[in-house]
Amino acid sequence: MTTLTSLHQLRDMLKALPRADDHARRVAKERQQILTKPEGSLGRLEEIALWLTAWQGVARPKLDRCQTIVFAGNHGVAAKGVSAFPATVTEQMVANFQSGGAAINQLCRSVGSDLDVHALDLDRATADFSEKPAMSPEACLEAINKGMSTVDPDADIIALGEMGIGNTTSAAAVCCGLFGGAPSLWVGRGTGVDDATLALKAELIRSAINLYGKQLDDPATVLCYLGGWELAAILGATLAARHHRIPVILDGFVCTAAVAPLAALSSGALDHCIVGHSSVEPGHRHLLEKIGKTAILDLNMRLGEASGAALALGIVKSAVAVHNGMATFTEAGVSERQG
Repeated sequence: MTTLTSLHQLRDMLKALPRADDHARRVAKERQQILTKPEGSLGRLEEIALWLTAWQGVARPKLDRCQTIVFAGNHGVAAKGVSAFPATVTEQMVANFQSGGAAINQLCRSVGSDLDVHALDLDRATADFSEKPAMSPEACLEAINKGMSTVDPDADIIALGEMGIGNTTSAAAVCCGLFGGAPSLWVGRGTGVDDATLALKAELIRSAINLYGKQLDDPATVLCYLGGWELAAILGATLAARHHRIPVILDGFVCTAAVAPLAALSSGALDHCIVGHSSVEPGHRHLLEKIGKTAILDLNMRLGEASGAALALGIVKSAVAVHNGMATFTEAGVSERQG
């Protein structure tokens, strides 16, 4: 896949995205209509199976090779005290991922997914976005290209997630920059902050929005000025997955905010993506409305690290199992609906 050398290339790339295979979807839909069940009775499981067939281009999708990717980065705004944990926890949690002790390790193991963890310059935090742009265009491109390079082109599906102290503040800022509204609409308690810190998060975002003004009319600039290394990498991985026609499961608020600039740049840019869970972060629900997505699960989670995406992968695997494995009415000797 082409390495981006300019953020302006994003627009050009989005004009030439691979599309879903409508023929494969129609064939899969015809199969669903003759399986031993009332039509539509499996609800979203049927929808998920059809989504997979359309992107994999086959009537019976497979999930033999599942890749979960977690990106980690540090945020300069964390120095303002927007998190209940110090920034050093990012690096400590990366070590925990690598040693197998985190929640995502157990979840990946339970759903049969490989786990790849990519730490992005943990010794170099982004700038504090309330004072100056979080990333230069060059640094943002570097992170996007890094994310693009991590995608296994042979994967059947990819689940994406993140780790980064302070990144719910950046996610809220990105959403506010893209879609407007009061910062208080987008901020949440993240790692469990108190009321004063919640208000601080909103005030820092307000300061940034006022500082950059009309520059935020460009969604790519929003990512640069208000985002972070891991957000840019998630965007890059999502782009690469689309290039390879690989379906993507997004995690919660931060992960969805990371790819929101793509939706703002081009309708349909996230058609190959589903959202694994609806985060307890209030901004996530507003964001899902803006980009027209409905999460698979709602378990009051706010952990990040692709935990909700991995859980949703189990649901997606169930959708594939029933779609591929159920007998037809004829095969089972079951009478079909009359009339």
